[in-house]
Amino acid sequence: MTARAALSLIASSKNLVFRIIALMQRHPGAIAVFGFLSGVASFVLVDRQAGLAKVLALVLLVSWLWLILENVLRERIAARFGFELPRPLLRYATQMIHQESLFFVLPFFFITTTWNSSQALFSGLLAAAALVSITDPLYYKWLAPRRWIFLAYHTLALFAVMLTALPIIFKLNTTQSYQYSLAAAVLLSFPSLFSIITVRKWWRGLLLIGLTLAIGAFGWLTRTWVPPATLWLTEVAITTEFDNQNRSPGEGIKQLSASQLRSTGLYAYTAINAPRGLDERIYHVWEHNGQELERIALDIHGGREKGYRAWTHKQNFPQAVEGDWQIQVLTDAGQLIGVLRFEVTADTDAPAGSAPGPRDAAQAPVEPTVAPQAEPEPQVDREAEAAEPPAEPDAQPTDQSSSAPDGEGEPPAQPKNQ
Repeated sequence: MTARAALSLIASSKNLVFRIIALMQRHPGAIAVFGFLSGVASFVLVDRQAGLAKVLALVLLVSWLWLILENVLRERIAARFGFELPRPLLRYATQMIHQESLFFVLPFFFITTTWNSSQALFSGLLAAAALVSITDPLYYKWLAPRRWIFLAYHTLALFAVMLTALPIIFKLNTTQSYQYSLAAAVLLSFPSLFSIITVRKWWRGLLLIGLTLAIGAFGWLTRTWVPPATLWLTEVAITTEFDNQNRSPGEGIKQLSASQLRSTGLYAYTAINAPRGLDERIYHVWEHNGQELERIALDIHGGREKGYRAWTHKQNFPQAVEGDWQIQVLTDAGQLIGVLRFEVTADTDAPAGSAPGPRDAAQAPVEPTVAPQAEPEPQVDREAEAAEPPAEPDAQPTDQSSSAPDGEGEPPAQPKNQ
């Protein structure tokens, strides 16, 4: 290519850039609409077309790399090609990336948030950040001029994007995703703090490092406030009956008497949606009047459209069982996936001052340990889509159990109730 042709190409590129800027200025709402629609579409694609979702998430992460290296790349392009990217274009590009990012993650966090918990604070903050990204007076006149607030805003958006994208792209579980996302957020918070604390004395440097570490510690301690963006409950039930043949719960209940509880025990059933290929350890945490009684581990596998089915069967209960019960469904890092609640009432025909049920009922014979070979149920999930490979078995522990093993043709383990 001759020098004249190169100059002609640069001139035409400049004209195209300025036309794009003028078009965006005439229709500023188009970016917001596009961002919102793409966010909703991204959620649908992740739920139904995991391969396309990977591409979208990867492009989104690459766009964040551009933002981090924006000044360096801008200088290199100017030095190499003699063409300086217009700042208005960069401002619009940054705003569009924020819109794309925040509206991309909002559907994930909104559906996974337990709204009567502290997770509502984090999801509400994301919603507020998304509104700021589509409100030009707030974005350009209030947010953008305040450099440290803008960097914190940028870090929040990147943190949410990584929490959503890492499990999809790299099949990381929620604990790993949270650790890597938090580490990236802490590193990105350093420039923001550096703009506030000028390092002229040694103690200011220590303060800067201390604040950075404090942000990391705060992020880890408040991880229960952050919903697991790619895990959500598709079906739940508290029931006294369970169809082990079809792996389906009986009629759900919200209330039962103490004698009913002791005579039949109780099943906590959850179907959890997870990205295809993701292996995750979760816990059913049984609590009575706010006190934890049991924490039962279950290993789930992603990819099933209706969610990976797992259940726990509790038969051993304390002597006083009346009151409010709940089963928290937690990730290995302690992030809340959902809560199942029920109430146990006193027996109306029990004599005053007596225990709500016979003491030996609480110590009824436990279910025997079921050896793998004694369970004739096949491993193929009957409800899985025909196009999918044979599904892994669903976890079905009881009281103090672990999850079902992998392996085709090997029946699920069912350790005894303790």
